Amino acid sequence: MRQIQEKPERHAPGFLYDDSHDTPNARERLQRLPWGLLLLLVLVAIVGGGVLYSAVGGGENLSLLLRQSFRFGLALFILCAIALWGDDKFFRRYSYLIYGAILFLLVIVALMGTIGMGARRWLDLGFFRLQPSELMKVAVVMALARFYHDRTVSGHIGWRQIAVPMILVAIPVVLIAKQPDLGTAVLVAAAGGVVIFVAGLPWKAVVGIFATLGASLPLAWNWLHEYQKKRILTLFFPEEDPLGSGYHIIQSKIAVGSGGLLGKGFMGGSQSHLDFLPERHTDFVFSVLAEEWGFIGSVALLILYGLIILRGILIASSARDRYGLLLACGLTSIFAFHVVINIGMVLGLLPVVGIPLPLVSYGGSSMLTVMAAMGLLAHVSIHSKYHGRPPAPV
Repeated sequence: MRQIQEKPERHAPGFLYDDSHDTPNARERLQRLPWGLLLLLVLVAIVGGGVLYSAVGGGENLSLLLRQSFRFGLALFILCAIALWGDDKFFRRYSYLIYGAILFLLVIVALMGTIGMGARRWLDLGFFRLQPSELMKVAVVMALARFYHDRTVSGHIGWRQIAVPMILVAIPVVLIAKQPDLGTAVLVAAAGGVVIFVAGLPWKAVVGIFATLGASLPLAWNWLHEYQKKRILTLFFPEEDPLGSGYHIIQSKIAVGSGGLLGKGFMGGSQSHLDFLPERHTDFVFSVLAEEWGFIGSVALLILYGLIILRGILIASSARDRYGLLLACGLTSIFAFHVVINIGMVLGLLPVVGIPLPLVSYGGSSMLTVMAAMGLLAHVSIHSKYHGRPPAPV
């Protein structure tokens, strides 16, 4: 009687064992949905709805809130569909195809995309403006996870196993940077870097990469657009142009600081409601929250974000194969980078790069990306090794 190969340790490449008998049916997949993760996402969206309602002036622009609520409902449906779709190999099987499709959309954007605010970033679909660069954050993580899953990796990876992934990351990064959208380009590169690092990138390579990046900063500075240079300089010297490039950061820090411990109360923010705070329903929506709900409200939102990130780490640690581990780590890092960069930007700790706050900032493509990433994370959780039954003789 042939025995199925015992399941090896998690660090073995691909976790090669016959687990076809352990694939959950539709009912089991529904039962295994990470309801705690879904609840946290709904809570953040509710907080975001309240802040957005105040940011847009209450009932005066109620259509924006209704549109955002509809988007969240649709995105939640997409999350569940992704989470429940197929077996544990489905998304791994089509990772390269998804990456190629999104890359093709980026090329289309470069050729005939819709221009807005001086940048060519969108595809106008009539009923919806799609920003493919947002979806590329997820696609590049999927492609890298598939790449390292398919290759034998013991301990650390070598330079040969770094070159191809870096090309997979570099192509979309260049296309996105040319739109121009430096913030999203950096985030795609960072998410790809997390996957490569978790796959086993040796510390010597890490030091070498950072040394190379540091040495190339002068060249990169000359490559930046003038407004991008100004944003970086404004981070350190916002007072030099208080009515121009420094206006956003100065007004944002005033709003955050004026909130104090408990805030000014719902709809009570003077910076936002007297129109001092720009982009208050998109990039600087956290400033509205901090002004109206103070330090306590800000920490409460950060706790919700922290629990989502922690849940992502736990899902990664319980993944049944190398693809699930790398996918979950990359997707969790995307969410974490969004939170850190947006709040750092609002507090004047990072340059203003247009990264939205997940499920709080107004926007369709960003919400779709976040919820699609959470759907894949839930998919990994449903097919977690801890849900499965041990292999039996056949």
